[in-house]
Amino acid sequence: MAKSYDFIRAVRPFSFPVALITCGLGVLMAFLDGVWSPSRAGLILVAGVLLQAGVNLINDYADLTTHPQLSDKKASSLLATRQIVRNFQLGLLAILLAAAIGFYLVIESDPLLLWICVIGFIGCLGYTLPPLSFKHRGLGVILVFWLMGVLMVKGSYLALGASFNPQVVLMSLPISCLVSLLLLSNELRDYEVDSAQRITTLAVKIGYEKAQWLYIGLLIASVLVSLALWLSGLLPTPYWLVLSLPFLVKPLRLLGAEPAVRIGLTPATARFLLLYGLCFAMTLVQPILIAVFY
Repeated sequence: MAKSYDFIRAVRPFSFPVALITCGLGVLMAFLDGVWSPSRAGLILVAGVLLQAGVNLINDYADLTTHPQLSDKKASSLLATRQIVRNFQLGLLAILLAAAIGFYLVIESDPLLLWICVIGFIGCLGYTLPPLSFKHRGLGVILVFWLMGVLMVKGSYLALGASFNPQVVLMSLPISCLVSLLLLSNELRDYEVDSAQRITTLAVKIGYEKAQWLYIGLLIASVLVSLALWLSGLLPTPYWLVLSLPFLVKPLRLLGAEPAVRIGLTPATARFLLLYGLCFAMTLVQPILIAVFY
């Protein structure tokens, strides 16, 4: 039991592309709008990764009350409990450090950033902790769309010193769909375990088959919104995004796999998110590259 709560497993480094892509996208769009500060950009990326790591580390804390086997006196249970508490403490520290950086960035930024930071702080703590416990209410997939997607991109854009721009929200939508997709892949991976322990994630609430279709729907939504952004003139070209499509083969194949094989679904989804995000960034900088080299 103790092994499943070790630090590397708890911090879930495969999820760090979420913070890097969403924060990086906000920073890139601010740069393209003529706002740039290397030091602030670095702080934004560090804060994003700290926040992601913090949320991951506190994620298992509720297991102390939902997993009866952790209350027995076996050595493995006692070790697991200590690991959960340690991870929780480190997670809170990471979130507090991210909050400190966020409030430092607020000083010279749009006041809207303060509200984004406050909402993000509450949302991160409330993801698994009572009384909110969004994860156990089946709201996690919806919550991360806004907190780790739209608001992370918009917050990074404002934190660099840019002013409010509603187009940034529209540009964040494809990546936000993939952020939700990554969490949903985690719920699908853990479906049998969560069902047995009565952890009511969205996948458990609607059933595995419907959750599979939701996974596919989020993928399609991300592509369709990207095409809509291109047709509306906000995205210079959609062609870079085609490079990421081959990386869909593995996660789509794993959707129907047995639980023991399905463990690779979340890392495979994270790789697709990372590549799609990088390709999305390339579409934004393509006009600059053409101007410089041609």
